[in-house]
Amino acid sequence: MQKPDDGSSPQTLVFFDLETTGLGQSCEIVQLAAVSGSHSLNLYVIPRCQMQRGAAKVTGFRVRRQRLYLHRQLVLTNSLREVLVSFIAFLQMLRRPLVVGHNIRRFDCLLLARALDELDLRAKFESSVSGCVDTLPLAREMLKERRLQSFRQENLLRELLGVNYKAHDALEDVRALQTLYSVLQPTPELISRHTFSLNTVEKKPAVSCKQPGQSSLWQHFRQTVEVPEGKAEEHERS
Repeated sequence: MQKPDDGSSPQTLVFFDLETTGLGQSCEIVQLAAVSGSHSLNLYVIPRCQMQRGAAKVTGFRVRRQRLYLHRQLVLTNSLREVLVSFIAFLQMLRRPLVVGHNIRRFDCLLLARALDELDLRAKFESSVSGCVDTLPLAREMLKERRLQSFRQENLLRELLGVNYKAHDALEDVRALQTLYSVLQPTPELISRHTFSLNTVEKKPAVSCKQPGQSSLWQHFRQTVEVPEGKAEEHERS
């Protein structure tokens, strides 16, 4: 399941996903979630651009009067900078993990790279990770003999584990992917072959729309990031 980092210690994995305003080149981040073992991060952003109707129907997100609702429930939101800074802090706590996601090379990492560049945070992100792994091509290579009709994450969970889950919620998606990855158990060689950096993904054009004001992240950080106390204390001392 894990790739050796220095020949002795296992490589930490962070499972990552975004929910967005749509699927086009100008879509924006609405939710960012990450999970690594018992550690989790789940943050929301009021997008600068309108939610596409199809995306709103699938994800349950709506924006009304500069407030974000998920399935009609108001959710706490933060600025895009606060969300990305918190994601980087989460990665730094885990000491240069591999960032793992499903179909992230062609979608999530494009949006992430654009947002990091916009806020001049790319260098901090790159120095906080060992690389990225896309489980979509990885699963296609590992399961090519299964002749599956679809390699969508929810279909893989159903085919391999007989499990249905609430897809299109970033936190549920990453939790499900962590379970799926533990079943796939790719070899270190396979992981290495599917590892890439943000510098290798194609850039998409930036979005020119204004971002509404949002509440401060830091007063809610401990409620949003679920970290066992021992790990939090270790990070504070380091």
